Amino acid sequence: MAENYDVIIIGSGPGGYIAAIRAAQLGLKVACVEREHLAGICSNWGCIPTKALLRSADVLHSAQHAKNYGLTLEGTIKPDLKAIVARSRGIAERMNGGVGFLFKKNKVDIIWGEAKLTKPGEIVVSKTTKPAQQPQAPLPKNAKGEGTYTAKHIIIATGARPRALPGIEPDGKLIWTYFEAMKPEEMPKSLLVMGSGAIGIEFASFYRTMGVDVTVVEVMSQVMPVEDAEISALAKKQFEKQGMKILLDAKVAKVEKGANSVTAHVEKKDGSIEKITADRMISAVGVQGNIENLGLETLGVKTDRGCIVIDGYGKTNVPGVYAIGDVAGPPMLAHKAEHEAVICIEKIAGLPNVHPMDKLKIPGCTYCNPQVASVGLTEAKAEAEGREVRVGRFPFVANGKAIALGEDQGLVKTVFDKKTGELLGAHMVGAEVTELIQGFVVAMNLETTEEDLMHTIFPHPTISETMKESVLDAYGRALNA
Repeated sequence: MAENYDVIIIGSGPGGYIAAIRAAQLGLKVACVEREHLAGICSNWGCIPTKALLRSADVLHSAQHAKNYGLTLEGTIKPDLKAIVARSRGIAERMNGGVGFLFKKNKVDIIWGEAKLTKPGEIVVSKTTKPAQQPQAPLPKNAKGEGTYTAKHIIIATGARPRALPGIEPDGKLIWTYFEAMKPEEMPKSLLVMGSGAIGIEFASFYRTMGVDVTVVEVMSQVMPVEDAEISALAKKQFEKQGMKILLDAKVAKVEKGANSVTAHVEKKDGSIEKITADRMISAVGVQGNIENLGLETLGVKTDRGCIVIDGYGKTNVPGVYAIGDVAGPPMLAHKAEHEAVICIEKIAGLPNVHPMDKLKIPGCTYCNPQVASVGLTEAKAEAEGREVRVGRFPFVANGKAIALGEDQGLVKTVFDKKTGELLGAHMVGAEVTELIQGFVVAMNLETTEEDLMHTIFPHPTISETMKESVLDAYGRALNA
């Protein structure tokens, strides 16, 4: 006889494990199915271990520029690749174990294997057939295995995987995805990065700091195409100052593989072709939802462009079937998945005042050097919507803390509705802006106006003062520029 639950979640990434914990908190009997590794891509191969790599790059950069701070370091400063990768992988394992602990603490059952929807309210779990990207963690104690399980509510949180372009498919040796880029056996001397979104530009930044000759090819007219054009331009200038080569309005049309190198045929806007040879190439052209082999067709679950279609509460067109996180479409961000998970579970549990997520208030962060962060509308998008706007700007070069830190290259840009004073968007480039952006996210969530922000006291000396000065600048009242 099949074991029955109130909620079964397929996938234990940021969306899945948060949904499981919140369901358990609300007194629901819950199980989470996982086929590969607890905590999903984010903790094992994405958000966390990449930040560990980038932290190593930051420390290396600081050490290499110690003289700027009046310090003399003895001996040659160079990266130890094996140690850097080992640190990153160790942190991933720690995150993996942390989710296992949370499941145990909250009495969430773990079902180990691959799940498939067979009929409404039922899944069949079979043995995992997909090879793990890392050595499989020991089977969690008391984990359940193959069999049939039932639940009134089934949530799909299977995440996403790297997208591959036809003819330029990653092979794990010469053409990498982020999996291979995260644990190289040796440091390449040259690297071509195809795509300048968050994944591509973060790896480009890491490898460049490690001394690799890096070229980035982007099909759009700016790096990090989703960002405000002005912020993107400033970031590009800093990347190029570091020695990174960036080709915009260009695409990799063809790749020729050598014994230990690749030659990319890069087609430019004018139709000309530039051949670029590099030791390795990273394909970072986005991700696609993991919707295959789940039985969606059997139940008639609607999909669109590789993702499951949902409403504002995670519901699909099939009663009792839900989807959250990357598999449910963009923006494909861990924090979006987590928030979506809470909304979905609280709606299932019947809690009052559960509201759909406002995607305009989801912050985006890119942890390159310099960092980039944003929330809301860009200046161009606000104007395209017919809004009259006021735009404020404040450079880090006029901020005392940034100067003291030796991090004076940056900018905070704010976009307001001219008529109402509503904060429509905020965009930043510079040191630690991924930590600062949340201040504007809170402000937007509370429907803060320019007056509220102007009367907020920011501590001195902090880089956060640039936020207030940007607001003041939008109204012609900047005090330090």
